Amino acid sequence: MTTPRGFRDRADESLLTLVGEVPELIRNLVTAEIDAAKAWLRRTSKDAGIGSGWIVGALFLLFWSIPLLLAFIIIGLSSWMPVWVASLIVLIVLILAAAVCGLLGYLRWRKVVKSQNPAQSIAMDVEAVRDEL
Repeated sequence: MTTPRGFRDRADESLLTLVGEVPELIRNLVTAEIDAAKAWLRRTSKDAGIGSGWIVGALFLLFWSIPLLLAFIIIGLSSWMPVWVASLIVLIVLILAAAVCGLLGYLRWRKVVKSQNPAQSIAMDVEAVRDEL
């Protein structure tokens, strides 16, 4: 006898029959979960790839707009001073900004290198336990 949704009515089956079907049901469940995970991974990776492409395009356009911004600043400053002085001011400001960014990056990397990674911590814990035994 089947129910309206197509499932069998198992009310009359014996306990041993129901227990015997458990491995097949578990295998079907695991297979369905793996298939769902694969579908989710496919869908997510496709969306991530397309989104990454749009971000790379935006960064490409932004990269090429920086010289235009610098030219705009130089032209604006050149209305009050000679062009070479305006260019020199912009160059010095950019070099100082790059030096500050480089220094901040160096300090952050130095902090990362000094930190202890989890593998080192586990190794130290294992050594401490061995010494106690």
